Amino acid sequence: MTIQELCSALSCGRLDARFRELYGFGEREYLRQRARYLSAAEHFSRLCPECSDVRVFSASGRTEIGGNHTDHQHGCVLVAAVDPDIIALADFTDDGIIRIYSEGCEPCEVDLSDLEMRESERGTSASLIRGIAAQFAAAGAEIGGFTAYLSSDLLIGGGLSSSAAFETLIGIMIDLGCNEGRAGAINIAKAGQFAETQYFGKASGLMDQTVSAVGGFVAIDFADPCAPVITPVRFDFTGAGYSLCITDTKGSHAALTDEYSAIPTEMKTVAACFGAEYLRDVDEDEFYAKLPELREKCSDRAILRSAHFFAESRRAELEGEALSGGDLEEFFRLVNESGESSAELLQNLVPAGVSERQELPLAIMLSKRVLGGCGAVRVHGGGFAGTVQAFVPTYLAETYAAEMDRVFGLGACRIMTIRPVGGTEIVL
Repeated sequence: MTIQELCSALSCGRLDARFRELYGFGEREYLRQRARYLSAAEHFSRLCPECSDVRVFSASGRTEIGGNHTDHQHGCVLVAAVDPDIIALADFTDDGIIRIYSEGCEPCEVDLSDLEMRESERGTSASLIRGIAAQFAAAGAEIGGFTAYLSSDLLIGGGLSSSAAFETLIGIMIDLGCNEGRAGAINIAKAGQFAETQYFGKASGLMDQTVSAVGGFVAIDFADPCAPVITPVRFDFTGAGYSLCITDTKGSHAALTDEYSAIPTEMKTVAACFGAEYLRDVDEDEFYAKLPELREKCSDRAILRSAHFFAESRRAELEGEALSGGDLEEFFRLVNESGESSAELLQNLVPAGVSERQELPLAIMLSKRVLGGCGAVRVHGGGFAGTVQAFVPTYLAETYAAEMDRVFGLGACRIMTIRPVGGTEIVL
């Protein structure tokens, strides 16, 4: 479609049915998305005034529902796509160059004639684009150039994996724009993980990329991380009368790299005592039987964190089963139990030695007070700083958000919906 046709469709509400699928129900949200897309179209038209065929893409953020710090030990997780996303308006070209323009960011350009990893690009968007294109090319897929303007609803560091959404967005533009969609969601996710690990230079599992690409509720078993078992889980939280609320407590992630890396490192030291690399390959009963011997070789914290893994991986499976069976009470019990395990065993709510700033425990305490025994709350994501996740009765959602905003700042809490689709193209 032309940019004029896109703007007309937005203004006349012809994309509202698609918006309902991506962003949930509510006239206010439709109006906000129309304004957002129209603003992106205005920026894009200045970049590509001669474009006669603009294409529109979207990739979602994700929320970890169950399986806190289990994926890196080849365990099980339950994750879901959420409505905050990154959108892109793209003009496909034949010059072999990918050009990315984003709100508030420097332009990024990658020449596809050179797909070798560059040390100078480590930690940049260009490294992700080059790495994803390299993975597509290595698989024999077609790749090509395009110019795209991006608009993101995902704050960097907000706990919803903006990096995975960006990787998925680049992947679907290459796949749908140049490859007729032959790669599919799982290969797009793998390309994103490859780029983040090998080109960007950050260790990454496959969880975030998978749910961003696939969408909906997804139970993932990482027993074989190269071929994870992915099972869709069907449940409508909105229809059940609950909202998903994510609160950014504004805690700083700076200087927390050692805290995050210590968790898999310590779990692996326990696994090594049984001749295994990952805890998934350790017998749980044998683990408990040999606690005295383990204490001679490993720290007590490593043992506690390993105990968390065994229970949390199993709990993620049970959470998926509870939702599939419509047992919301059991699901909430498991989520609350997960939160308690993260606090007591995994110990990822407060960085070691910190006493004054304890945002996550404060947010969880406040959440429980507002919920009054309803729903559930737990730490969200890696922990130590960042976000908490709460399942809140819809009639309480605005009250809950207002209280979290009062303590942690305006806009700290976002009321979200589960998005049923992953990376996608938006067409009339």
